[in-house]
Amino acid sequence: MIRENPMSESRKTNPSQTNTTPPSLATVPEGWLQIGKIVAAQGLKGEVRVYPDSDFPERFEQPGTRWLLPTDATEPQPIELIKGRYLHGKNMYILQLAGISDRDQAEALKGCKLLVPESDRPQLEEGEFHVIDLIGLDVFDQATQALLGTVTDVIPAGNDLLEVKLVAPSNPKQPTVLVPFVKEIVPVVDLAARRVELTPPVGLIE
Repeated sequence: MIRENPMSESRKTNPSQTNTTPPSLATVPEGWLQIGKIVAAQGLKGEVRVYPDSDFPERFEQPGTRWLLPTDATEPQPIELIKGRYLHGKNMYILQLAGISDRDQAEALKGCKLLVPESDRPQLEEGEFHVIDLIGLDVFDQATQALLGTVTDVIPAGNDLLEVKLVAPSNPKQPTVLVPFVKEIVPVVDLAARRVELTPPVGLIE
């Protein structure tokens, strides 16, 4: 799935794909997508460690303009990505940014979010969806066509999970349910009709 919404950008998601990218909980300005967050300096030459909110390696490996949003700012500032590489086993990228040449400068960027314009959405393969397009969809039982609830979030955990706010929860203390986003359980995602259809196993919704 693609974590591409005003909170965080892109994780490619389809009902048969696993994903382990951790979400970044941060609000960014309207019109921007968060692709990652700087979490630490790397070495002594100004490189930074970035946790990705995107399944697109080119966001971190292809040179070009990105935007930084410091923790105390409301407007992103452009910065050039010089180069980047994936750090295997850590689920993070190491980036070299223009003008950042020593560890002190890199440390000063800790907590900054990396953004791209919302218009810069990558193209998806068939069966993949942007998270922003899934949130808010009505959820129906395919067999009965009864309205079950609304998608409120997509959570990465092996197979992605759809968080569904139920219209009539059997337990008021548990108003939501997590639905594995796999073809066997979510056979229909109709973005045009703004609906998802489920074939839930016994006990999933109750």
